[in-house]
Amino acid sequence: MDSPQRFGMVIRLRDEHREEYLRLHSAVWPGVERAMLDVGIRNFTIFLHGDLLFGYYEFHGDDHDAAQASIAADPETQRWWSLTDPCQESLAEPGSGHWWAPMQEVWHLEPPTTP
Repeated sequence: MDSPQRFGMVIRLRDEHREEYLRLHSAVWPGVERAMLDVGIRNFTIFLHGDLLFGYYEFHGDDHDAAQASIAADPETQRWWSLTDPCQESLAEPGSGHWWAPMQEVWHLEPPTTP
């Protein structure tokens, strides 16, 4: 099996929406989670540091762009984003098409393989 692709991204959490965002993420809707799992997203984690949200996930698949398009077309995910997007301030390069700013991986520790 090929190793998954790893993705890191960052966005700013608006202070006035902090509690709402944290409340929403204390119980992410099952349909939103299913949309990600169905296209090969695994180990999705969001960390908070001050006002910065750092997201990390692994993609197990062949076409990340198609997987992202499938998630974006999901009606329940669209409703979820209508609640979470106002809580965030994008740090992505204008015109990039990204909401969360992609991060460049600079190092990764992989456990040794056993024979």
